[in-house]
Amino acid sequence: MFSPRRRLYRLVYGTRYDRVPWGQRVYVRPGERYARELQWRWRLRRAPVMSLEEYRRRTPLGEIEEFIACTLCGETRQQPLFEPSDKNWSYRVVRCPSCGFLYRNPNIRPERLGDLYANSYSKFLTGNYAENRQRRYRLVMDSFSPVFDDGQGRRLLDFGCGAGLFLELAEQRGFDAVGVDLSPDSVEQANQRCSKARAYFGSPRDVPEIAAGGFDIITLWSVLAHLPRPLDDFKQFRELLAPGGLLMILTVNARSLLLKAYGDKWSGFTKNHLMFYSSKTLPTLLRKTGFAGVAFAPHYGDTVEAGTTKLSPELKARLERNVRRSDGGNMMRALAFADEEAIARWEDKLKIHRL
Repeated sequence: MFSPRRRLYRLVYGTRYDRVPWGQRVYVRPGERYARELQWRWRLRRAPVMSLEEYRRRTPLGEIEEFIACTLCGETRQQPLFEPSDKNWSYRVVRCPSCGFLYRNPNIRPERLGDLYANSYSKFLTGNYAENRQRRYRLVMDSFSPVFDDGQGRRLLDFGCGAGLFLELAEQRGFDAVGVDLSPDSVEQANQRCSKARAYFGSPRDVPEIAAGGFDIITLWSVLAHLPRPLDDFKQFRELLAPGGLLMILTVNARSLLLKAYGDKWSGFTKNHLMFYSSKTLPTLLRKTGFAGVAFAPHYGDTVEAGTTKLSPELKARLERNVRRSDGGNMMRALAFADEEAIARWEDKLKIHRL
């Protein structure tokens, strides 16, 4: 038996989109983009806004958690929106009623962050998760061409390098690359994978070679959503960059139509994710931590960009058009510019927004 919602879709669209993957249907079915935006506005209108004190009284607190205010603007009021869960975990996501930032609350205490990565995380990074990762890295680098085309004579830091899948590609493109990660098993695997690049366990401050700074590029591949103190981290990233330096970010997109469509079941809500950014909220983080500009590249999906999609040319064009006109895709790709020197170097190649 179909649910009432699926019966409605069947009545409106028939069966002609049944072979389109779920993650692409919201972008290709006529009128659905507008329906999902209305659905989102209705959710925000219905969700109550309350003081942090009231939210504390209503919400259980886990052993490794703490209640926080909005990281970006300091607003203490809370607007509870989601309760994502899986077999072994659950948490709550709230929206800041002042700036619109989405974040997990209660959040993880920074000193207990390692608890989320114990035991199985390095296995996860080299298991099913690793499939097609290097393809995604190439697609993101190509979307910001020519920034990543040639690494000769340029230093690169991969923050949260995992098992070294990107460090391997950075080597191949000629970068003088190093990485850091909080998983010792992953660091060991990264060093086995790479021939010239070197991975280190800990934070950048723990490694003299990295703490000295002077990097031309710092990369955050699916890392931003994991940071419990992003203001502190981004101030550090800014200090580690050389004049003219760049910070590349790939993270889940909190403006995604898929979030608005699937709510608690959105793919961006995973066990280890703490904060959820969009093209509306990321510039605030960058501006507060000393960056001068930002550029965004739309994400149409790996299969679309790699040319392996099964969508017809008509549906592919419709998907790309709707991504550009609405949310930018389910993943957010951003390039932050450290200073005016960085902007001046690349402004004829990329559409840069000054902060």
